Amino acid sequence: MAAKTLTIDDHLVSARPGETLLEAIREAGIVIPTLCHLDGLSDVGACRLCLVEIEGQRRLQPACMTMVSEGMVVRTSTPRLQAYRRQIVELLFAERNHVCAVCVASGNCELQRLAVMVGMEHVRYDYLSPDCPVDISHPRFGIDHNRCVLCTRCVRACDEIEGVHTWDVAGRGVQARVITDMNQPWGTSTTCTSCGKCQLACPTGAIFPRGVTVGERPHASERIALIVEARKQRW
Repeated sequence: MAAKTLTIDDHLVSARPGETLLEAIREAGIVIPTLCHLDGLSDVGACRLCLVEIEGQRRLQPACMTMVSEGMVVRTSTPRLQAYRRQIVELLFAERNHVCAVCVASGNCELQRLAVMVGMEHVRYDYLSPDCPVDISHPRFGIDHNRCVLCTRCVRACDEIEGVHTWDVAGRGVQARVITDMNQPWGTSTTCTSCGKCQLACPTGAIFPRGVTVGERPHASERIALIVEARKQRW
C-alpha cells in the first residue's frame, strides 16, 4: 500500500499505512509526552498526554490511538495542548500521594520527569490524599498504591507478554486500584509467575522489587519491547 503523506507541525512527513500518529510523530523526531503508552504493549489512550490537534476536528485526539491518513494536518504543541498536558499531570499528582520532595522514588520516576517536561511548578488542585495500602505480601515484589497512576502498563504486560492476567483494575474514580486475581493480597495469588514484567513496565515506584532501594531498582521499561521483538524473530 502507498505511503501516507501528512503535515506535522508544518513539516511534510511520510508514514506507513496502519501506523499510528504517535509512531509518525516520533519518527519525525518530534517529542510529545506519554505515560500509558509503552512500546511492545497495546495502546489504550488512557492518560491523554499525547493529545494532538488535527485540522478539521474540534476534539483533541490521542496520537497513540489515531491512525495516520492522507493529507492529515497535525499540531503537537500548541498553547491549548500544553495547558491540557500540564493540567493532566497536576491532576495525577493531586489524585494520589505523589510528593516528590519526600518520595524515595524521586529521580527514578517517569511521572516526575513528565512534570518537568510540561513545566509543572505546583499543583493548583486540592490533594485528595486517599488512604492507599502498601502490599508486601509477595516474597519478591511489593506494590505501593500511593504511587500508582493507573496507567495499566502492569496489567497489559502481565496479560499480553506473560499471558497470565494476574493484574486487573477494580473500582472507579479515586477508589480505582490495580488488583491481583480476585482482589486479594499479591502474595496469595495463584496465577502470578513472579516474572517481574509488571515491575519493569511500571513508570513510577509503585511496583518495586523487595530488598532493593528505589535508586538501585532497574528502570528498564524498554525491555518489554525487546521481549516482544525477540519472540517475533523466534516464532
